[in-house]
Amino acid sequence: MATINYYYTKSVLETVSENPIQFKKALKYAKKSLMPFEMEHLTKWLYSYMVNKPELQKCCKEEKINRD
Repeated sequence: MATINYYYTKSVLETVSENPIQFKKALKYAKKSLMPFEMEHLTKWLYSYMVNKPELQKCCKEEKINRD
């Protein structure tokens, strides 16, 4: 089950998704602050959220957030 930190991080990513630089910073923060199971949930959400956003997909590749 996801926690408040997961939902907060998800909210931040949605808010900054118009700016790839800020999005990448938020991803970096998420990697440091979320628990592994939360990161799994976030990764699943990210890949469904970024379907039509190639600039954000590039950020995930750079931060090495891979769909497993």
